[in-house]
Amino acid sequence: MTPSFGAALRVWLRLGCLSFGGPVAQIDLMHREVVERRQWVDERSFLHALRLCTALPGPEAQQLACYLGYRLHGVRGAIASGGLFILPSLLLIIALSWMYMTLGETSIVTGIVRALGGAVIALVVAAGLRMGRKVVRTRWTLGIGVLAAAAMLLGTPFPILVVVGGLAGILIGRARPAALVPLEDQEDPGEPPHAVDRRVLIRRAAIGAALWLGAIGALLAVGGVVAELTGFFTIVALVTFGGAYAVLPFVAAAAVGRFGWLTPEQMIAGLALGETTPGPLIMVNSFVGFVAGWTTLGGATGGIVGALVATFATFAPSFLLITVGAPLVDHVPRRGPVADALAALQGVVAGAIAVLVVYLADHALLQNGGVDLLAAAIAIVVFALHRRGVPVPVLIVGTALIGAVAGLIGPGFGLLA
Repeated sequence: MTPSFGAALRVWLRLGCLSFGGPVAQIDLMHREVVERRQWVDERSFLHALRLCTALPGPEAQQLACYLGYRLHGVRGAIASGGLFILPSLLLIIALSWMYMTLGETSIVTGIVRALGGAVIALVVAAGLRMGRKVVRTRWTLGIGVLAAAAMLLGTPFPILVVVGGLAGILIGRARPAALVPLEDQEDPGEPPHAVDRRVLIRRAAIGAALWLGAIGALLAVGGVVAELTGFFTIVALVTFGGAYAVLPFVAAAAVGRFGWLTPEQMIAGLALGETTPGPLIMVNSFVGFVAGWTTLGGATGGIVGALVATFATFAPSFLLITVGAPLVDHVPRRGPVADALAALQGVVAGAIAVLVVYLADHALLQNGGVDLLAAAIAIVVFALHRRGVPVPVLIVGTALIGAVAGLIGPGFGLLA
């Protein structure tokens, strides 16, 4: 059933406002709203598109949102769904960045960030368990996930794992045809794909590329920090394989060391804001742009300009990729070598989810050589309440209030040295 454009807009806005917890939780939320609750897209098409978005550069959750919008209402649907997926986060990031630059490091802000870190761990674990059961459907896929997680923890770059995982999937599929793709999926290839007009795709790609390159050229011509933000975040967008966690260390090193836009303390605060606001975690780039604009262009106006430039440079390539490539998604085979490679990538993604939990736990629960018992307790409680159906916004607001109180009590409250 295809909804009206207005009905879809309301859902896309809802997703943009409620998409807390990083890509895993966001993809899980999209699945529940679009596949389970409303049945706008079937299960196999959703997971098939997710596998392809994982293999593309850029934030996979935002690209999946774009694809779902395109599937329902074409190019305008992709722009609406992808745009509304990041708009609430952008507005919130700008407001919180202004508050941060105005207030600085206060005990209340520090307490809120600590508490929200625990909540984010709980949301990611809950969503990871839910999505893991859907994407890991064979023992071979599970084995690939375990190996991928171990490799990532040892420092193997995610793009290498994508290539190795895909090749491994092809080899495994040749030796054992049902090892990665269950027989029931091979017997039912899903809905027949729609015909693709190549001339329309070529024209759309040409127009989209011209608009994108024209905008990039105009921003580069401005010079100064606007040009720096444009050039740097365009490169970041084109190499962001494996999600934000794979590229944020590169962003942090350049923003702090190479360009000097932020201090290390400001970068850490930006990571905390990105983890605890709705929308893609790569919205941290918007915080970096805001601080860069604030310090170089002057005040809130400069900050807003910097945030908008960084956001455009980060997400424009994703819109172009999906609006051009979405019609081809259904034509990617669901059986054979390509299907085996994509199924293996699901295992790699499952491994990345596990590493994400480890990363979050390390940053949120371990503080200055001690254990943050407050964040750990919040993680346990939020996980239990989320499983019982308590809405995410309620959990986030409640957690923030607890963090503010803890900050007033003292910075050492709940810390075990």
